[in-house]
Amino acid sequence: MKRIKAIVAYDGSAYSGFQIQKNSRTIQEMIEKALTRMHKGETTKIVSSGRTDAGVHAKGQVFHFDSPIHMSGESWVRALNGLLPTNIVIQHVEVVSSDFHARYDVVGKTYKYFLHQGELPNPFKHHYSTYFPYQLDIELMRKGAQHFVGTYDFTSFCSAKTEKDNKVRTITAVEVDQTDEGFVFTFTGNGFLYNMVRIMVGTLLNVGSKRLAAEKIPQLIAAKDRKHANKTAPAQGLYLWEVYYDN
Repeated sequence: MKRIKAIVAYDGSAYSGFQIQKNSRTIQEMIEKALTRMHKGETTKIVSSGRTDAGVHAKGQVFHFDSPIHMSGESWVRALNGLLPTNIVIQHVEVVSSDFHARYDVVGKTYKYFLHQGELPNPFKHHYSTYFPYQLDIELMRKGAQHFVGTYDFTSFCSAKTEKDNKVRTITAVEVDQTDEGFVFTFTGNGFLYNMVRIMVGTLLNVGSKRLAAEKIPQLIAAKDRKHANKTAPAQGLYLWEVYYDN
């Protein structure tokens, strides 16, 4: 048996998230069905770096599985993509050490959140970017973003449904960039809680639209209470961009 590491990109708009669910179509389900076909009907399970919610996309989700099949990485990529729907694409496959774990070995992740603006929403971006019609001050958002950098208890910035008892996370960088169509928010850290990025984006949008002072963010963090923070930004603008490992 070989341990196989894979990187997958997917359009999450047609799925109920990454993780297997009863009576719902998920990314994990599609990948495991493809692998099971490759293994002649023998059920093959995968372990991912983490879950993504319904409507959330990924450019660099990572998962691993064990297989007795011996093929080159390029052959795995071709074989799996031939069995997967076109909105799920395997980017890279390699054989790794038997003790590699896609979830437990993660040392960091980057998420990006895309926002588009204009007089009217762009219907061609509806599933891939969030429309925000109001004027935003980028310098205020950049100022607010820096208050998230550091090691904090992010209870105020995660869903009440979060299953993790330890809500301390380290954010190493938050960037806010303006494009011709809107804004891109980039968050990098050692880990993120359920809805954490989307709640931070919602907070920065309030800062940028001058409904919340940037200087209030440390108070929201210190409160350790979800009801003190802002609304959760919609799912469709969020992308799991990259997952980092020591090697």
